[in-house]
Amino acid sequence: MSGFLQNKVATVTGGSRGIGRAIAEALLREGASIAICGRSQTSVNEAIARLNAHQDMRKAPRAIGARVDVGDPESVADFFQLVDRQLGGIDILVNNAGVGIFRSVADLAVKDWQETVDTNLSGVFYCCREAVPRLRHRGGGAIINISSLAGRNAFAGGAAYNASKFGLNGFSEALMLDHRRDKIRVTYVMPGSVDTDFGSEPARASWKMAPEDVAEVVLMVLRMPDRTTVSRVEMRPSIPPK
Repeated sequence: MSGFLQNKVATVTGGSRGIGRAIAEALLREGASIAICGRSQTSVNEAIARLNAHQDMRKAPRAIGARVDVGDPESVADFFQLVDRQLGGIDILVNNAGVGIFRSVADLAVKDWQETVDTNLSGVFYCCREAVPRLRHRGGGAIINISSLAGRNAFAGGAAYNASKFGLNGFSEALMLDHRRDKIRVTYVMPGSVDTDFGSEPARASWKMAPEDVAEVVLMVLRMPDRTTVSRVEMRPSIPPK
């Protein structure tokens, strides 16, 4: 541990499990204070207890969390105000919250489409809209959006998910161009298969990447000198099944 994020505050959406929790743990180890959110208060509480288990609560870093629906702009605004009050602002935003509903277009309900796009795409906009003025106020910072290789490779049954991730990639590129002169570095990370229970059914497999691998990429991006922005990262398992 280098502690290169000492005195920084990071917010991780969808930080109560899987990739998000691995990212939160990695940022905390490197010295940042952490704010996470998730849809389940129980899972958020469990994650916060785990994150703070080995921390001296009299000193930074520390972790806080809240139940948030990132698809609801008012819920997102309340969360960022909580972070302001308890941690004093943010320096890093990791947009990781996401859902996956995989059905053919003919079988995809309107509510499934709306939930997918609201969470995976609109939720990122709502969080960035709250974060950018705060990052400007602090003289810059970083926004890292966790996308997917599904944002460039369509697949059957993935219409809603593909659309949300294709959109997220385009949004991330425009966000970078909009705010690079505010010293806000924007990156989107596109993992392939990661060993989590994401999606409709658990699918554990040793050939898949681990959530910690994605967390390492986030740290790599943040370690880059201020003069350099890593705008896009693609990740995939080294040896997938044939």
